[in-house]
Amino acid sequence: MSNIFEGRTTNEAIEKGLKELKVSRKQVDVKVLDAEEKRSFFNILTPRVVKVELIIKEGHEKENKKDIVEPSAESIDMAKKNVVEFLDDFISKLPTKNLSYEIKNEKNDLFINIEGDDTGYLIGYRGNVLNSLQVILNNIANTGVTERVRILLNVGGYKEKREKDLRDLAEKIAGTVIRKRKSITLEPMTSYERKIIHSKLQENTKVETHSIGEEPNRRIVVSLKD
Repeated sequence: MSNIFEGRTTNEAIEKGLKELKVSRKQVDVKVLDAEEKRSFFNILTPRVVKVELIIKEGHEKENKKDIVEPSAESIDMAKKNVVEFLDDFISKLPTKNLSYEIKNEKNDLFINIEGDDTGYLIGYRGNVLNSLQVILNNIANTGVTERVRILLNVGGYKEKREKDLRDLAEKIAGTVIRKRKSITLEPMTSYERKIIHSKLQENTKVETHSIGEEPNRRIVVSLKD
């Protein structure tokens, strides 16, 4: 999410943006678009205008609380029942016969973990099958449910392994950006994966991150801090 603001100075433009977006300086990346204008004899009396783009870091977007409805116990029970019926049938038709699953209710979300000896085909290349299955489960779970219940799927501990790989990648990319003094644009990632990268590099005092593009091709850009 990004917004453009104007001011007579860079700081004035930034402060105006922070106030309007109701966020702190730590919650945004700043890109100066027009730091100085070319001044001529004919426009020397024209007020100087500085434009900045404030890019809200992922995970800091403001949610409209009026649009958030906590699911009731009845909705959670119905969602769980829908998921159980689907998974029992789905797993019985898979080639791997020793698969099992567990469903946990945490903070009104349903966490599903599938375990087995051979679960690679349920994960796919960089989790593409897992992510698609999670979307399907969310749709099935919320059939006939009054308040939406979020479903989060994990298969064979994949998400923990993927998170470690992404954190290692973030450190490696940051090192390259610092060494070569050039920005690097990563390959498209899911919002879950991008959040891990953003979170990891918030600890780094020399680089900053922001996202560009539209889903499902949204990417992270890692660059040197000004």
